[in-house]
Amino acid sequence: MSKKEVVSGANIPKSHLPFSPGIVSGDHLFVSGQASVDDTGQIVVDTFEGECRRSFENLKRIVEAAGASLDDAVQVRNYVGKQEYLAEFNAIYRDYFNAPYPARTTLIGCLGDLLKFEVDAVFYVGK
Repeated sequence: MSKKEVVSGANIPKSHLPFSPGIVSGDHLFVSGQASVDDTGQIVVDTFEGECRRSFENLKRIVEAAGASLDDAVQVRNYVGKQEYLAEFNAIYRDYFNAPYPARTTLIGCLGDLLKFEVDAVFYVGK
C-alpha cells in the first residue's frame, strides 16, 4: 500500500502547475492551495466574494472526490489579498465551515495582484 495517494476525478479542477490537487496519507487529506480557477486551471478574475466562493467550491470538489466533506476539516489556511476583505471573508467562511470550527490561519496581503483569495486545508479521513 502506498504511503500517499493522489486524489483524482473528473470533477477536480486541473492545473498546469507541478502539484497534486490533494494527497491522502494515512488518515489525513492534504489539499493544495485552491484559488479562483476554472476546470482547466485558468484564473477567473472576479469580485472578492466571487473568487473566495470559487476557491472554496474548488476545495469542496477535491474533498468530496476523496470521500470526505468540509465538516472533516481539521485545519484551514486562508490567504486574503487585502485587509479590507477580512470582514467579508469571515462571513463567507461561515457558509462553508461549521462549529466546532477547524483550526485556522489567515494571512493578509500575501498574494500580490494576481489573486484576491486562496485556501489550503487538512482533513481527517480515517474511519
